[in-house]
Amino acid sequence: MTDDIRTAALESKAWPYEEARKLLKRWPDGKPGGAPMLFETGYGPSGLPHIGTFQEVLRTTMVRRAYEEMTGRPTRLIAFSDDMDGLRKVPDNVPEKEMLTAHLGKPLSRIPDPFGKFDSFAAHNNAMLRAFLDRFGFDYEFASSTDYYASGRFDDKLRDVLRQYDAIMAVMLPTLRSERQATYSPVLPISAKSGIVLQVPVAVVDADAGIVRFVDTSVAGGETVEQSILGGRAKLQWKPDWGLRWAALGVDYEMYGKDLIDSAILSGKIAQILGGRRPEGLIAELFLDANGEKISKSKGNGLSIEEWLTYGPDESLAFYIYREPKKAKSLHLGLIPRAVDDYWQFRGNYAGQADKERLGNPVHHVHSGPPPEGALPVTFGLLLNLVGVMGEASKEQVWGYLGNYVADATAARHPDLDRLIDHALAYHRDFVAPTLNRRAPDATERAALERLDAALATLDADASAEDIQNHVYEIGKTGGFAELRDWFRALYETLLGTSQGPRMGSFIKLYGVENSRRLIAEALAR
Repeated sequence: MTDDIRTAALESKAWPYEEARKLLKRWPDGKPGGAPMLFETGYGPSGLPHIGTFQEVLRTTMVRRAYEEMTGRPTRLIAFSDDMDGLRKVPDNVPEKEMLTAHLGKPLSRIPDPFGKFDSFAAHNNAMLRAFLDRFGFDYEFASSTDYYASGRFDDKLRDVLRQYDAIMAVMLPTLRSERQATYSPVLPISAKSGIVLQVPVAVVDADAGIVRFVDTSVAGGETVEQSILGGRAKLQWKPDWGLRWAALGVDYEMYGKDLIDSAILSGKIAQILGGRRPEGLIAELFLDANGEKISKSKGNGLSIEEWLTYGPDESLAFYIYREPKKAKSLHLGLIPRAVDDYWQFRGNYAGQADKERLGNPVHHVHSGPPPEGALPVTFGLLLNLVGVMGEASKEQVWGYLGNYVADATAARHPDLDRLIDHALAYHRDFVAPTLNRRAPDATERAALERLDAALATLDADASAEDIQNHVYEIGKTGGFAELRDWFRALYETLLGTSQGPRMGSFIKLYGVENSRRLIAEALAR
């Protein structure tokens, strides 16, 4: 990396660099001994990875790359799976529900895989997480809570938990209701007889040896037990667990949603009690559905990654998630066309920008550096309008029409456009076609359409999109419309069946003059 780019990174106002500067303040001279700056993301493996998982790893990766560009220092990213959690309820979207019901309360890593493919339910979902992250090319180290507890990597801090038990309770108890205070313990012993993660009060017997006393309520009549919490025989409640992890691993950066602000404050206090330090991090706003409601996995009101990637390419999703992380963002299918076209617009601008502007360009962060070369000859919005008037069309038929507009229109020459055709066909089929409604023109619109048809009939075969647009524009100015936009809205609603649409000169050139005249004839016939 050149000194100019490093200087530009240090001065950039783009949010990943703003976040990375927090780490420069945290460790002005780098971490002691040249240790890597440690970034962490968390994953609850009771369900499959989802768009929240993706955004957290993606945004964290963007900050990580920004820090590397600023400093040239080493970094690590740990994707930590909380797979020691007890299974609280059986998910709706898995087989073998009766079997899982019999294992409620046990750690996810000690419950059989209902899919019959892995050693445990957690192992199955962890494998899905790793495949998910690998698909997008993330550079990360996978970490399992079960492995860290069972291997003894957390044992020293667990002893500290017992040594500082009263201090941790003093942090947690004021946040709980009175009935919960009576039964709360930051330590959750795992029953040696039933294997269940117990939510019971504990008494510290020997902090240095890691011994506690509790009543095992999972066995008939209850049984008083003295048991070690080391080596995987206990775990912590999730807020103390978060603080333990920050302290034990030396995590420097972890972002989270605004719904976890209070939890992060408590976990930070516990990390400090355990000799650690709360990490830096961005507090991100939440995703909302099309109605402005918070997205909930249980409600199923969100947009899944699979849905987005059916209708738009990977980079369009990354581009959308990059922008304005501190503002609440809607997440629904209607956003995809704009995200695709905005991505390509910013990508097209990149080559002509100075270093400072490039580092503020979203595509620099989407691609962890300069984006691939190449431009898109047709916008996704225009492609959708073409597919919309074609109806049920094949990919080959779409390429046939593109020959009207794009020189050497072949998949080999324009592979990005070829992939977008697949997305456009799927988006039209599932999302646009059911909503199309081409209305009849009123008297003013009818006269203007007749004039447009006559103008198109006089055009040379090689007329440019700009020539056609000039005719459209002139007819709108002199056609008796109160505002020019009323003319364009009439074109969209009568010819395309939508309330918004493309630059009509470009569309007519793409669809073909004679085909466009047929659309006008159909509108006039209504």
